[in-house]
Amino acid sequence: MSSPDAPPLRLNGREIGRHAIMAVVNRTPDSFFDRGATYGFGAALDAVGRAVADGADIVDIGGVKAGPGEDVGVDEELRRVVDLVAAVRERHPRVVISVDTWRAEVGEAVARAGADLLNDTWGGPDPRLAEVAAAHGIGLVCAHAGPLGPRTRPHRIGYGDVVADVIGHVTAEAERAVALGVRRDAILIDPAHDFGKNTRQSLEISRRLGEMTATGWPVLVAVSNKDFIGETLGRPVDRRGVGTMAVLGVSALLGARVFRVHDVPAARRALDAVSALTG
Repeated sequence: MSSPDAPPLRLNGREIGRHAIMAVVNRTPDSFFDRGATYGFGAALDAVGRAVADGADIVDIGGVKAGPGEDVGVDEELRRVVDLVAAVRERHPRVVISVDTWRAEVGEAVARAGADLLNDTWGGPDPRLAEVAAAHGIGLVCAHAGPLGPRTRPHRIGYGDVVADVIGHVTAEAERAVALGVRRDAILIDPAHDFGKNTRQSLEISRRLGEMTATGWPVLVAVSNKDFIGETLGRPVDRRGVGTMAVLGVSALLGARVFRVHDVPAARRALDAVSALTG
């Protein structure tokens, strides 16, 4: 069960609380969930404003769809995210700005624009990204995608012990980041449900998440409306909200610290309920 003595996590000059919400804002025309609703600059900026008003501690801005799709080069990713980061920094100086990217060139540009956290969901394909975080004194998410490259899906992928594989990879990446100069209290680890994993493996990670939180690194869970929830419950992407909240609650009980979600108000209520139950 989650402990009040959570490992320290400090981003944008402030301590991040026990159950922090990271709101998803995708500047992509082909997002699996919103189908491009926040692709436009104004729509994305408005979405950030709503998320902050609804209680988000962190906003996670992405410019490339996670799954397969149209090729998005570095220049196009930069066009989608850099100006938005700068505008969010100006409008919301207290919010933590995260950028979902695996590219060091993008990390460098968004760090200069005001980002506080680089969220590498693909497990470190560009080792220079940690160097960027160190150079700018900002945070880093160390995730696990198994042997997969960015924007690819697993096919009959196997692990002897998926949780051990995840822990071994993310903790090694975290220690490497510290050695490069990233602050220890600005690093999170993320099992990355569905990234390089099938439904059975993602469920196993959720059941055993306490093994990850026991490492002493703050744990981020990004499960919102994902395929493993849909496949488990037999629900399409727009009907996975209840399943998402259930997984968030279990993850919080097992000690997760940051929760990446599409529905900020519902997540806030669910996590507040967990806090009330656990004291």
